[in-house]
Amino acid sequence: MTELGIIIIAAWGAGLAAVVGGIVAWHRAGTNAGIKSEFTHGVIAFGGGILAAAVAFALLPRGMAVLSLLSLGGAFCAGGLFFCVLDAYLSSRGGTKAQFMAMLMDFLPEALALGAVFGHDRRLGVLLAAFIGAQNLPEGFNAFRETVAAGVKRGYALLVLLAASLLGPIAACTGYFFFQDQAELTAGIMTFAGGGIMYLIFQDIAPQAKMRRHWVPALGAVLGFAVGMIGKQLIG
Repeated sequence: MTELGIIIIAAWGAGLAAVVGGIVAWHRAGTNAGIKSEFTHGVIAFGGGILAAAVAFALLPRGMAVLSLLSLGGAFCAGGLFFCVLDAYLSSRGGTKAQFMAMLMDFLPEALALGAVFGHDRRLGVLLAAFIGAQNLPEGFNAFRETVAAGVKRGYALLVLLAASLLGPIAACTGYFFFQDQAELTAGIMTFAGGGIMYLIFQDIAPQAKMRRHWVPALGAVLGFAVGMIGKQLIG
């Protein structure tokens, strides 16, 4: 198989993990209400933890290594400001898509980086794809629940996740063809995404993870961050 073929399969496989998360969320809907609620809050916390790990270990290190202090701070804050405005706009329209937006802001820049680094280091590219897939599983679970809660039919919500998974190969191919020698631009995009995700974590995702008189679900955030930290160590 050609190198480009491996990139496409790896990026799409990572994206399909979100679809698997959506399927799990669909089937969890029929379980005991108390257990379902605690499990769901735990998964939301896990998703928030792994998103924080993605910012700390996958998105920002590239920017910190390549960008100037001014560019680094500017791109990060611009990402946060952009998603603050977007979140406010969506809320004024009667809804929020925080989980889905966070998933895309995590998935697409990392898929772009996957394609950009694959030509130089195939092992790093494959490990990055595995890391993205591990992140997309809980994020797909949470994004599916959020979309259904907004009134979208379950089948259509699953199709939305499937369509989103196809953006992974597109982003990876873009990185492979156009960004292998554009280190600063790639780093800027990843840093911008990191700022947006950081905003969404604290504004929308973390508050949903809290459950009154239950203390275990919040441990999901610890576990999610641990998974990201271990993934970073595997990537090197």
